Amino acid sequence: MIRLVIVDDHPIVRGGLRDTFADAEDILVVGEAGDGAEGIERAELLAADVVLMDLRMPGMDGVAATATLRERAPSTRVLILTTFDSESDVLPAIEAGAIGYLLKDALPDELMRAVRAAARGESVLAPSVTQHLMEQVRRPSAGTLTDREKEVLQLVANGNSNREAATALFIGEASIKTHLQHIYDKLGARDRASAVAEGYRRRLLT
Repeated sequence: MIRLVIVDDHPIVRGGLRDTFADAEDILVVGEAGDGAEGIERAELLAADVVLMDLRMPGMDGVAATATLRERAPSTRVLILTTFDSESDVLPAIEAGAIGYLLKDALPDELMRAVRAAARGESVLAPSVTQHLMEQVRRPSAGTLTDREKEVLQLVANGNSNREAATALFIGEASIKTHLQHIYDKLGARDRASAVAEGYRRRLLT
């Protein structure tokens, strides 16, 4: 019997997922949680085999909870189930130790197959997620910023506007925008805030 814990901040979603697994003879929903911290506690207390983890939740999010669970309960498999499939969402979750990444539009049969696969230690990825990972691997310069891009990112992290950064570097504002777009692409970021956060995470910023 696969012991499953559902972690999602929406009670209706948790109820729907619980109903999805109600008739599965080999999957037992042993607990639920509304945020990452509670999810960790429930997974440990109930000896979960698989945790179905939402990504964006108040308090501790799914990425942080996944990383913590991998440290504290390495035998528990974390399967991300979310509505977000951008590269900036996918990569941190996989790096944190998630064994799979599915979207909430997955069919019930897909979810059950994914939970069973996760329990066996097999990776399960939504097609769009696989595409993101393939693009990341194929991108030669992924994650490698030029010296000028690092300068731009540092200025942004320090709170400078595009115009202020352009003045500081004696280049045009259009060039700053171009550098920022390259930074977003390389770091898998969707905006300035996520680029800065990723820059600190990768120790590109001081």
